[in-house]
Amino acid sequence: MASEIKVDTISEKTSANGVTIDSVNIKDGKIATANSIDSDAYVDGSIDTAHIADDQITLAKMASGTDGNIISYDASGNPVAIATGSDGQVLTSTGAGSPPAFEAAPGGGKVNQVVQTVDTTIRSATTSSMQSTSISVTITPSASTSKIMLDFNGYMGFSTGLRAFFQVYKNVGGAGIGAIAIPGSLDGMMVVGENDTATSSCVAVQLHYLDSPSTTSEIVYTMYWNPNGGGAHNVYLGEMKGGANNTCPTFFTATEILA
Repeated sequence: MASEIKVDTISEKTSANGVTIDSVNIKDGKIATANSIDSDAYVDGSIDTAHIADDQITLAKMASGTDGNIISYDASGNPVAIATGSDGQVLTSTGAGSPPAFEAAPGGGKVNQVVQTVDTTIRSATTSSMQSTSISVTITPSASTSKIMLDFNGYMGFSTGLRAFFQVYKNVGGAGIGAIAIPGSLDGMMVVGENDTATSSCVAVQLHYLDSPSTTSEIVYTMYWNPNGGGAHNVYLGEMKGGANNTCPTFFTATEILA
């Protein structure tokens, strides 16, 4: 006949080490033998955060995922896996309440192409009217949102009482040439300099302007000038001193910047 142990019939009376039954030690209401309780004995969800030591969840203990995924949190604060992006994409914030996402890298601010004309001809004018210097630079934007940075650099020689105005003209897709109205300038023109001395002089010609052409057609930019106060005295472009034939190259550069 099977034996039974009735409730409250075994108590710890003589040993401070507890009572051992079939190698299982019971002391003060607890099972003391190491590694003696299987996870099946625990109630689901009964192990709380306080009973998990810091730094104890290793990579090996984490659930497997997809190569390239990144762990983040959703709007409810729950962990989520961010889907792996494509080669060249960057991780981008999608705003509050939404996990980040892999997206194509933005192209804004990138220099896409640079075109330059170097002119070594000494050019002169005596007529006080807006006329072409015949110095041009041609560029075809790759996107209609691109901006074109224009840089015109050179030297101008002239005599007493003379000055010059410079203005950029452009021809888009062969539709016809027209002046660019530069904001804040004199009728769209930039005053380069004036010589009030008794001798011939020279000044640096520098013009920097950011154009927004809104086209992907070919653009021809041409520099025009107005040698105001001409007549009997020449104004020279591309030389260091009026009439002295000291050649100095003129540079006209167009840089496409992706918006």
